[in-house]
Amino acid sequence: MDSDESRIRNISDTARWVAEYRAEESERPDAVFRDPFARRLAGTRGHEITGTIPRQMQQRWAFITRTYLFDHFVAEQVRAGVDTVVNLAAGLDARPYRMALPPTLKWIEVDLPELLAYKQEVLADDKPVCALERVALDLADVAGRRALFSRIDAAATNTLVLTEGLLIYFSAGEVGALAEDLAATRTFRHWVIDLSSPALMAMMQKEMGDRLTQAGAPFKFAPDDGPHFFERHGWRAADVRSMLKSAAKINRLSLMFRLLALLPESSKPWSRVWSGICLLARDPKRS
Repeated sequence: MDSDESRIRNISDTARWVAEYRAEESERPDAVFRDPFARRLAGTRGHEITGTIPRQMQQRWAFITRTYLFDHFVAEQVRAGVDTVVNLAAGLDARPYRMALPPTLKWIEVDLPELLAYKQEVLADDKPVCALERVALDLADVAGRRALFSRIDAAATNTLVLTEGLLIYFSAGEVGALAEDLAATRTFRHWVIDLSSPALMAMMQKEMGDRLTQAGAPFKFAPDDGPHFFERHGWRAADVRSMLKSAAKINRLSLMFRLLALLPESSKPWSRVWSGICLLARDPKRS
């Protein structure tokens, strides 16, 4: 099964891999979210990729919990008055189609042209529940992203930014620069990110690093100071959710991990093996 055809070949294949896990979760009778589009978006490639990953390395619970927590923060922020969502490196996310969102909400997906074209083709006959715009852009294009942020900022009132499964592939300098660009806006008030500790990234490198490096997507970002990294770039942590403890609450852990989740969390959990989803708020001094 572990052939050249079925391995992760590029960063876009990671989106199909995650979509396969969303499809599997959606088909459970006790699913914590429903994504009726995930199976089509994953396609045969998504199924093939998951088949090449040894069972002990798959950690489905982490991907399911990440999706669940991002859903939680999106719903919470929309209720609080967000009128625009910007999903950077949106991949094969289907939230504008599957979540209960107001039709007046503006949702903007940003990703590489090839991935967005594939997504558009798969979902051509489906209608999003809110106003959806897709922008083909490589986020490494600094001038291009700044121009996009400026355009969005001029038309929005309260903007939420999502970067799900993105920052770990950036260097610390690239993450800091992106954070500064986002903080330079007027309406980008909150930002949801996923974050791993250095110890966890070292474990993931050992398990999956070779596959992802060969695909041109090595892991890079796991700051020693966890969410405090963003404080010097215009953002502060408003809410931090442990992935392990959240997964225990939704009953997606094996017995061993459930026991680990019972242990008390330190004031600096990112100094150990840890991952979390963080809601960042823009520093009011940047307003």
